[in-house]
Amino acid sequence: VFAVSGFLRVATGLDIGLSTKCVVIPKEMGMCHKIAYSEMRLPNLMGHTSMAEVIQKSTTWQHLVHTDCHPHVRTFLCSLFAPICLDTFIHPCRSMCVAVRDSCAPVLLCHGHSWPASLDCDRFPGDEDMCLAPLAKDYKYLHKVLPKPTCQTCPTVEEFFTHKRVLEVFCDSNFAVKVKLAKKRTASEDQEYNIECQVEFITQGSLLPYETQSMIQQWLLINEKCIERMTPTHRPMVYLLVGNIEEGIILVNQVYRWQRKDSQLTLATQKWRYHKCL
Repeated sequence: VFAVSGFLRVATGLDIGLSTKCVVIPKEMGMCHKIAYSEMRLPNLMGHTSMAEVIQKSTTWQHLVHTDCHPHVRTFLCSLFAPICLDTFIHPCRSMCVAVRDSCAPVLLCHGHSWPASLDCDRFPGDEDMCLAPLAKDYKYLHKVLPKPTCQTCPTVEEFFTHKRVLEVFCDSNFAVKVKLAKKRTASEDQEYNIECQVEFITQGSLLPYETQSMIQQWLLINEKCIERMTPTHRPMVYLLVGNIEEGIILVNQVYRWQRKDSQLTLATQKWRYHKCL
């Protein structure tokens, strides 16, 4: 959700021709359905002329939005796919495009896609023009900067281990998060997942449990191939993700399959409260 007025830079805008019309943003366009405005221009700034085309093309970006790869990723994409109904088209500023691209292109690359030519940042106006600009630079000082998940090789899922070995791994780690994964049954070909997280421990500074849960959810969405490996069927699966936070980056180093209530993992997490590392 964003307030358009806070992003506008005053200057001349591009006049909208008589060939465009205002239409309600449909529920099927989940990426832009619940934002600060309810109507969009059609054709849009991506050149899509029908609502069916808008829905189809925007759906492919929904997953990237869910990763929260940049605070403005939804703002940027919705300004193109669902431009607000004003008497001029409001483009995103080039600086916003560059900021989103630099944060989100590595996530796309992790999924096997490069930053598309259709979103080449050179096509957008400079900040001196009327456009959607990034929030002020002091924004990051007003909000807590959290460690970022990154694209990485999926660790091998460990199925055979002792609680003593797990405790040794805990001693070398910043966090352990219990994760329940389940494939959603969807009509579309795109795979979606239910992800539930429960923090077992955090040893990293001032991080709160809900922040750590959110970061692990992002890690799983970015490293989708890892989720695919961990959910071979539609039956819910439970894992323990253990890792470190290094230089502002979250790295998952161990993945344990949590199979039974009386598992070695249960024992390890219970003993951890009183365990003294060597």
